[in-house]
Amino acid sequence: MKRVKKILSIATLAVLFTACGGGGGGGTPGTISSGMYELSQDNKNDLAYMGNEERLAYDVYTYLYNYHGGSIRQFENIASKSETKHISIVRDLVNKYNITKDDLTNLSTDPVASSTTSQSSLPAGKYDIASIQNLYNSLIAKGKRSKQDALEVGCMVEVTDVNDLNEKIAHAQESGAQDLIDAFNILRDGSYNHYWAFDKGLKDMGVEAGCCTLGDAYCHDEYPKNTRM
Repeated sequence: MKRVKKILSIATLAVLFTACGGGGGGGTPGTISSGMYELSQDNKNDLAYMGNEERLAYDVYTYLYNYHGGSIRQFENIASKSETKHISIVRDLVNKYNITKDDLTNLSTDPVASSTTSQSSLPAGKYDIASIQNLYNSLIAKGKRSKQDALEVGCMVEVTDVNDLNEKIAHAQESGAQDLIDAFNILRDGSYNHYWAFDKGLKDMGVEAGCCTLGDAYCHDEYPKNTRM
């Protein structure tokens, strides 16, 4: 796939370098290509979808952390230290390509916020893709039942994230969009780490099977541990 010859503004590059720890042509863990690429419709929709899904993770973890009286530290740590960064990574790419609602075909409603809305002003628990909204509602309902259910919700979110990112990475590889490949790999590495954090949380409370207590769909011993982010 040919690269689009377009000069990035210094401001755009600064945002990307700050968010991702550097630039480059891809292939180095933790960095995102600064090149401009010709995105497919799938790529554009994927950015919108993952933007919603990363917000879902932040919103679910923040809600359940507060609901259970701040007793589940994994939620606070992951939401504040990782999910906020993941949201920024996706939003930077949306702004890099100036993607608007008219460029997207997978929105169920008008956008609940713009790509420049500050993270602190994003409407918690509100999404513009129906499947994400429905997932949020069901996860919150389960997570409120008990602390074990809440940790199991964490396992569910991270496995869902990995499955979706595998598909999004494949789409990016098809179009040769190295920046999307790099970004989605960073997000997936984060989900691997978060999965094992929730697995440990369950085992620490006496659930010997950890995330595997949810069944085969959520049992992933093959996930890497301590990935670089």
